Amino acid sequence: MKAIVIVICKILTKIGKLLNKGSSLPGKIALKLCPNILGRIKFCDYVIAVTGSNGKTSTVELIAHTLESCGFNVAYNKEGSNQIEGVTTLVLNNCDLSGKVKAQVLIVESDERFARYTFSHFSPTHYVFTNLYRDQLSRNGHPEFVFDALNDSIKDKNTTLVLNADDPLISLFAKGHDKVVWFGVEKNSLSKEKNDSVYNDGAYCPNCKEKMDYDFYHYAHIGSYECKSCGHKRNEPQYKVTSLDLENGSFVINGEHNVSLFLKSIYNVYNSLAAFAVADLVGADKTLAAEAISNHVLKNGRLTCFASGERNGVLLTSKHENSVSYNQSIALAASSKKPCTVVIIVDAISRKYFTGEISWLWDIDFEKLNSPAVEKIILAGRYCYDLANRFSYTDIPQKKIEIVSDTQKLPYTFSLGSGDIIAITCFSDRDKLLSNVEILEPEKWTLPF
Repeated sequence: MKAIVIVICKILTKIGKLLNKGSSLPGKIALKLCPNILGRIKFCDYVIAVTGSNGKTSTVELIAHTLESCGFNVAYNKEGSNQIEGVTTLVLNNCDLSGKVKAQVLIVESDERFARYTFSHFSPTHYVFTNLYRDQLSRNGHPEFVFDALNDSIKDKNTTLVLNADDPLISLFAKGHDKVVWFGVEKNSLSKEKNDSVYNDGAYCPNCKEKMDYDFYHYAHIGSYECKSCGHKRNEPQYKVTSLDLENGSFVINGEHNVSLFLKSIYNVYNSLAAFAVADLVGADKTLAAEAISNHVLKNGRLTCFASGERNGVLLTSKHENSVSYNQSIALAASSKKPCTVVIIVDAISRKYFTGEISWLWDIDFEKLNSPAVEKIILAGRYCYDLANRFSYTDIPQKKIEIVSDTQKLPYTFSLGSGDIIAITCFSDRDKLLSNVEILEPEKWTLPF
């Protein structure tokens, strides 16, 4: 039966690729035929799982690219289908008919809420947790609800947890677990003494709910923290960024491994650091790993450069319903070294379900777009007037703001403002912009920040 299910999954996947369909259906059918099919697979020596609110797909790609560059045979889901059906498709397509995974390393991206179901059938050898933020509140509620769901997915004491030491909620996963590896970013010139975001989810200890003290913040609630009441605090990372120059796009790991960044984002620093940690943990050469990570251009669609007439542009794909994701894109736009026009599109909030819940717009630090380099701001899509209402509570001059409700008129927006175009939107809306421009090959990319 096992071999039959594997063959059916492989055939359905090939048909799906011909029809340009997603990667979850073959796994869904495989699970219908044999609900415990994942429990009947012989996995390889290294099974790396990655989860968290943000950075899952990027971190998985970085780990895969780094290990492949270091000579490992790697299998991972390039399409990012991260619920149990997509994971099943990934696993079965990389098995032989006896049910043995053929790769040396299997890398699994897992949805936060569904990880408990996926890992009820098998356990990763290494489990990476990137961060936990407010994300899709209509689906996920509060980050502590997601924490509880993820905590249920840690079922094997032999799994090595690879945790972001700078996230106080992520750090709680270490309770009662002996095999823990930490990664984090040390204090640097960008660190702040106070949280400067619209809200502060690090104000209270996630362990005892008493006031949390911070030595510094990197962004949002990510930084160095300690609760004087219960003792919950940032752990000393084994893998740490000891020097960071984000303006020039470089950082140093553990005082000796230099890494250059194509995308000069603090997100990219954390994702790269997690990838380096995993590479070292599975036995890759650290020097080769750092070289592989350096200047890697992500191929997952998070960053796309384009041209419209004589103007160049960059699309930063952020997550709708995720304010911290938007804040990182806004920080990049505000750091533009030359005049630019920022286009923000909120037209379809989700690709998977309909929701008109837009309270998350009020958690985004749009105020930071009040930058001399940002000459024009275009608010586009179905929710443009909700965006405009949010912007009316900033100090950004109204004369800088233009409203375009119909996404069919996006080409018109490219005639507004001056300089490079920096577009910020989600996967649900990105093609509405990209269908009207010339997408540039990576070797032609130039970033304004």
